[in-house]
Amino acid sequence: MKINLALISPNQNAYSETFIQNHKKYFDANVKFYYGGYLPVFLEEEALLGLNKKERIIRYIKEKILRKKPEYTEKEKALINSFRKHEINIVYAEYGPSGVAVMKVCKKLELPLIVNFHGYDASVTDILKEYKDLYPEMFQYASKIIAVSKYMYSRLLSLGCPPEKLEYITYGPEDIFFDQTPAYTENAFLAVGRFVDKKAPYYTILAFKKVVEKYPDAKLYIAGEGPLFNACINLSHYLKIHSNVRFLGKCKHEDLMPYYAKVKGYVQHSVTASNGDMEGTPVAILEASAAALPVVSTIHAGIPDVIIDGETGLLVKEHDVEEMAEKMIWILENPQQAVKMGETGRKNIMENFSMNMHLKKLNTLIEQVCNKNCNA
Repeated sequence: MKINLALISPNQNAYSETFIQNHKKYFDANVKFYYGGYLPVFLEEEALLGLNKKERIIRYIKEKILRKKPEYTEKEKALINSFRKHEINIVYAEYGPSGVAVMKVCKKLELPLIVNFHGYDASVTDILKEYKDLYPEMFQYASKIIAVSKYMYSRLLSLGCPPEKLEYITYGPEDIFFDQTPAYTENAFLAVGRFVDKKAPYYTILAFKKVVEKYPDAKLYIAGEGPLFNACINLSHYLKIHSNVRFLGKCKHEDLMPYYAKVKGYVQHSVTASNGDMEGTPVAILEASAAALPVVSTIHAGIPDVIIDGETGLLVKEHDVEEMAEKMIWILENPQQAVKMGETGRKNIMENFSMNMHLKKLNTLIEQVCNKNCNA
């Protein structure tokens, strides 16, 4: 009999959170997907979560007449009812704050809890300050905590996570990327990601400006959207390279496949944002390497875990635009070595970071936690 798993996510279908959608689709369990904030208020394919009429009357009497504060909030009680209704065996929370938010409900129902950290939840200064005392409490209750990069693993240890509960399991690209047969026909680069501070798309554009100075026909395709989108368009005009840079907007995987097939490399200049925000391990970099593209990126968070500098890609220090430009030019001037680098990258991802490996590790972990809880 399959496990009944409650998957908790702040968002229902954020386009940048493909890892959550893959968990929803591929977990070996009967997945009930709860979303709408750290403490979710929606259950996918069902009505809005809420208390029934009888429970509302009881709550009103306790609050207004008896002056008694309810033990659980309305949202928590609704979640308790839903978990009971669907006979949930285990709760899997995406992001640290989600784990904290559902912890009380899990304690009430004596449900095991797995919490998957992804990036900002283990790095943003305000988040770490707000959850300074709550994270250690969650670490003690949770059965397992998942870090998606080695840097995050160390960070979570420093925040008080017991080492025996901590697992390093990074993401995996979907198989569609391994099916690509790149032709490397165009002097062009591809970048995919949100236009936010930690992905610093403006640095990629500044580096590309230096590429265009040497190769006037070079192209840069950038997919994604976000608060820095218009600023980056303006920057490309200011640098007089707007005809070389094509902003693709939000794209589905299938829409991007023609670009993976023709460009000569993938670029991403991830940095630590001023508020501390960092990547986990960028899925787009795993996807590009699986598609046999040499990757030019930064020594940041989980990127060095999956890109071998000098073998499957070229890594530079954060904020080093000059060096990034030089590495991009190297890709264009050394096509045979660049192709070999891409092919080695594909082999590395296939052997060490495939979607199948990612899901097998998580499904095994879920099964182990459930079995341990049942036998306790």
